[in-house]
Amino acid sequence: MTRKTIKVGYLARVEGEGSFSVVVRGGKVRSAELSIFEPPRFFEALLRGRDFAEAPDITARICGICPVAYQMSAVHAMENALGVTVDGPLRELRRLLYCGEWIESHALHIYLLHAPDFLGYAGAIDMARDHGEAVRRGLALKKAGNDIMTLLGGREIHPINVRVGGFYRVPRRGELAGLAETLKHARELAAETLDWVAGFDFPDRERDYTFVALAHPEEYPFNRGRIASSRGLDIPPDEYDAHFAEHQVARSTALQSRLIDDGSSYLVGPLARYALNFARLPPAVQQAAREAGLGPVCRNPFQSIVVRAVEVLFACDEALRLIDAYEEPERPAIAVTPCAGIGHGATEAPRGLLYHRYRLAADGTIADARIVPPTSQNQASIEEDLAEYVEGFLDLPDDELRHHCEQTVRNYDPCISCATHFLRLDLDRG
Repeated sequence: MTRKTIKVGYLARVEGEGSFSVVVRGGKVRSAELSIFEPPRFFEALLRGRDFAEAPDITARICGICPVAYQMSAVHAMENALGVTVDGPLRELRRLLYCGEWIESHALHIYLLHAPDFLGYAGAIDMARDHGEAVRRGLALKKAGNDIMTLLGGREIHPINVRVGGFYRVPRRGELAGLAETLKHARELAAETLDWVAGFDFPDRERDYTFVALAHPEEYPFNRGRIASSRGLDIPPDEYDAHFAEHQVARSTALQSRLIDDGSSYLVGPLARYALNFARLPPAVQQAAREAGLGPVCRNPFQSIVVRAVEVLFACDEALRLIDAYEEPERPAIAVTPCAGIGHGATEAPRGLLYHRYRLAADGTIADARIVPPTSQNQASIEEDLAEYVEGFLDLPDDELRHHCEQTVRNYDPCISCATHFLRLDLDRG
C-alpha cells in the first residue's frame, strides 16, 4: 500500500503550540489526533500558598486575550468560598468589563485569524492588501473593546483593577459617558461585521453537538448562571466535577474533558452559548441573527464566525445599556473576611465555559486550585470534527484538503497556551 503524508510545518492564527495527525485508509479516516506538546505552565501550582486576594492578578496572566474571564472566574470562586455576593452597580460593571473582552477577542478572531480562511489568504496582512477597509473596521472594533477594559480594568492587557469583592476603583458616570460615544460607532461597525461574515461561503457541515454553556433565565450569560447542556443538564457550578472529568492522553501535555455519564465529548463556546440562550438576546439582535441566515440553533462549526459576530453586536448593545443605566456605587468593593472554604466559579470566556475551583485555609491562603479552560474542554470535539469532516474533503487536492483541516481547527479559535504560536499537521492518506 502506498503511503502518503501531507505535512504543514506551521499553522498560524491559533494561540499555542501543537500538532495533529489524520490517518486515512481506503477513503476512510482511521484516526484524528490533536497533540499538544507545549510545556505546561503550572498556574494551579503557582497559586498554592498565595493569598486569596492575589488570585485575580495571577490568573489574569494566563491569557493576554481573555484575561478578564480568568481573573473574574477566580473572583467568583473566591467569593463563593467566602460567602460573598456582589450585586447592584458593581455587578453591572463586571458585565460591562466582559463586554469589552468579548468585543476585542471576537474582533481579533473574526478579522485577523478566521476571515483569511474564507477569503483565500494566508493571513491578515495579505488580506489587508485587498480588504483594507474591512481590516480597519476590525481593528476599530477591537480598540473599542480595549477601551472598556482600560477604563474598568486599569489597562487593556492583564487588567489590575479587579479584586475579590469588587474593584479597586470605579469610574465616574462622566467617564462612562465618553465611552458611550465610542460604543455607538462600534455598534455600527458590529452590524457591518455581521453582514460581512454572513456573506462568506460556508461548507455544508453539521454535527449534533452536546452544547454546554452557562444559562440564565433573564440575561445572555457572562458571569452568572447555571451550567446547562442541550441534553438536559442543569446544575450549579459547584456540581461541575460530578458531571465533567479531565483525562490525560499520552500524546498531549493538555488534558481532555469529557462528560462523566457516557464519556462523550461536548462543545463550549459561541455556538453553545447561542443555542442555549438565543431567547435571552435582545429582539434587535435576534432579528439581526435571522437576517444573517441563522436560526435559534447553529450546528455548523464553520458558521461560528457568524455567531461570534452576533455576540459582538450583542456586547455593544449591552455595554450601551449598562452605561446608560449606571449609578455610581457607594464604595468600589464590599468587605471580605478570610475563612476556610471551597469555592466554585464558572464564567463565559469568549471561547466558552471556564471553570475555577479553590480550597482556602482559615487565613485565606490558597491550599488547592483547579482551572479548566474552554480549549481543553473542546479538544475531543476538535478531533471528532476532523475525523468527520475530512472524509467529505478527500476528493480535493492536497493543498485544499490541508486548508480545510486547518480551518476546521480554527473554527474553535483554540487558545492552546494563550500565546499565539503554531500548529503542525500530518495527514497520512495511506
